[in-house]
Amino acid sequence: MPSVRGRFAPSPTGLLHAGSLTTAVGSFLEARTRGGQWLVRIEDLDPPREVPGAADEILRTLERLGFEWDGDVVYQSRRHDLYRDALDTLRRAGSVYPCTCTRREIGLVAHRGIDGPVYPGTCRGGCRESRSARAWRLRVGEDPVSFDDRLQGRVSQSLENEVGDIVLRRADGFWAYQLAVVVDDAEQGVTDIVRGADLLVSTPRQIAVYRALGQAVPGYCHLPVMVNAAGEKLSKQTLAPAIDPDEAVKALCQALRRLGHTPPADPGSVAEVWAWAMEHWSISRVPAAPVTVIS
Repeated sequence: MPSVRGRFAPSPTGLLHAGSLTTAVGSFLEARTRGGQWLVRIEDLDPPREVPGAADEILRTLERLGFEWDGDVVYQSRRHDLYRDALDTLRRAGSVYPCTCTRREIGLVAHRGIDGPVYPGTCRGGCRESRSARAWRLRVGEDPVSFDDRLQGRVSQSLENEVGDIVLRRADGFWAYQLAVVVDDAEQGVTDIVRGADLLVSTPRQIAVYRALGQAVPGYCHLPVMVNAAGEKLSKQTLAPAIDPDEAVKALCQALRRLGHTPPADPGSVAEVWAWAMEHWSISRVPAAPVTVIS
């Protein structure tokens, strides 16, 4: 296996837009210019939020933009057994516990953290009588979780004070992102995770899951978030327009410029854009702060 293995893992809640394309370009170039592999995984674990046909359209757009990935595309919706095995491992180790609390109950007693109410540990000592378990949580420790991000620098977070015990299986029966992403990256041998900085706040939680499962923690590099003129992250919710595959050269050059690189004014074909990018790519040129995308 190559010493570097990266990945791009879009969720089919919408089509590929400027923000997700920029992440794909950055993660692809970081893996390829270091002689590594680049995988594609579809994170389709939340059916109520998915757009029918979006997964196939994302893959078609990537192909038309000249991306080439290693191996078959992996779909999270087909990997439930892996997540169940991981949760069973943590249950046997006594690292997780069932939780009966509703969001409303938590909100009434919890203080505000970095990503919502901080779970106060109500069910750590056991479920309340006559209450059925709604979710499964991972116990977090008192010590802060710290790591060095290749672009964002040193990051440290107290999970106990800022997040609380981590949900691994949700009350609605769906697997939580924090468990699935760790299980998938570990099972696929991903060594370097390059993604948007909007996920930076989740990384300490994922590191805690890696450690609980006894898995090696990968390296991280969080690229700048693409925002609109109002400072909002580009997404389906902020009506970010889908990438037009017929404008592949233009879209790729825009992504490179947003990542601090300046391709030629007349770059030629898609293949020529990629050849230029492979020759000139350097993570040192990529900005850490959010980048405004003007449509």
